[in-house]
Amino acid sequence: MLAKPQIVNLPVYQPGKPIEEVKRELGLDEVIKLASNENPYGCSPQVRAAIEAEFAQISLYPDGSAAELTEVLAGHLGVNRDQIIFGCGSDEIIALITRAFFVPGDETIMAYQTFSVYKSNADIEGAISIEVPLRDGTHDLDAMRSEITDKTKIIWICNPNNPTGTIVSDNALTTFLDSVPEGVLVVLDEAYAEFVTDDTYTDGISLLSKYPNVIVLRTFSKIYGLASLRIGYGVGQPEIIQLINRVREPFNTTRIAQAAGKAAIADGEFIADCRAKNRNGIEYLYEQFDQLGLSYFPAHGNFILVDVQTSATNLFQELLQLGIIVRAGFSKYPNYIRVSVGTADQNAKFIAALKQVLNKKEAHV
Repeated sequence: MLAKPQIVNLPVYQPGKPIEEVKRELGLDEVIKLASNENPYGCSPQVRAAIEAEFAQISLYPDGSAAELTEVLAGHLGVNRDQIIFGCGSDEIIALITRAFFVPGDETIMAYQTFSVYKSNADIEGAISIEVPLRDGTHDLDAMRSEITDKTKIIWICNPNNPTGTIVSDNALTTFLDSVPEGVLVVLDEAYAEFVTDDTYTDGISLLSKYPNVIVLRTFSKIYGLASLRIGYGVGQPEIIQLINRVREPFNTTRIAQAAGKAAIADGEFIADCRAKNRNGIEYLYEQFDQLGLSYFPAHGNFILVDVQTSATNLFQELLQLGIIVRAGFSKYPNYIRVSVGTADQNAKFIAALKQVLNKKEAHV
C-alpha cells in the first residue's frame, strides 16, 4: 500500500508515559506523573455532577454543533456564537486548520522549538515548515516576520510556549500582528493562557476585533482538568470559523465533554484557586532549582523547562526508577527536562528524587 510520500518518515507523537505502565514495568506502588501538564487538582466538583447527569443520555449522539456549550462559552468570552469551533482537544483544531488552508507547497512559519503538532500537521498536508529558532526561549518575532513571503499561509505562535513556558509580551505581539499581511492566518495557541499571571500578557481574544486574520486556540485539558475528555476550541472571525467547519467531522465532541465544559466554565472559583496554587508551585520550584544551581526559563504555564546539566534522557530514566515521570527529549534542549507543576506534596517528592539523582551523579564524577 502506498501512503502519501510526506508521511512515510513522519515521527509519531510520543505522549508522556502513563502511570499504570510505569507501575507495571518497574513494580512501583506510587508513581507521580509530571510529564503532560495536567491539572493535579483534577476538575471542578460541578463537572463531576454534570458528567453523572449525562449518563442517562449516553446512547444518544451528541449535539454536532455543541449549541449549548457554544452559548455558554460565547457569553464567557464576550464573542458571538459563530466565532467558535470545538474539537477533540485543540489538537484537532490545529489539524482542521491545516486541512482547510494548506495545499502542497504552501509555507508556514513557527518557532523552533515549539509544540510539534504544528509541523506534523503541516507535513501531512504537504506544506513547507519554516522553523525560526527561539531567542532566549521566546518567539523571535522579528526573525519570524523576515521569513514571510508570498507563499506564507499560516504563522503559529504558542503563547505561553510549549516547552519553554515563555510568553510574548503585549507590545511585541501587537507590533508583529500589525506587520503581518492580511492574507496570512496567525494562530495564537493559548492552551495555558488561564495560568498566566503576568501583566504584560495579552489575552488573544481581545485582539480578534482588530486583527481579522487571527484565530485563538484554547483547551479544557489544562487548567479545567478535562484532559481525558478531549475537548478544545478555536475562536476567530466567522468567515474563518465557517471555512474550518467545512472540514470538521460530525459529532467530533462527546455529550459528556460538552456537559463537562459547560460546568467547568461556570466554576470560576475553582479556576482561580488552581491558578494561585500553580503560581505557588512555580515559586517553590524556582527556589529549589536556585539552591541546586540549575537554570530554567521563566514559567507562565503549569510547567518549567529546567537545565539539569546532564543528559536529560538519562536523567528521565533515573527519575522514572524512583517513580517520577517528567518529559525529556527536546532536540534544541538536550540537557533540559520539562516538569509539570504538581501539588505541594508532588513537587516536594520530585525535588527529593531530583536531588538524589544529581547527588549520585556528583559522587561518580
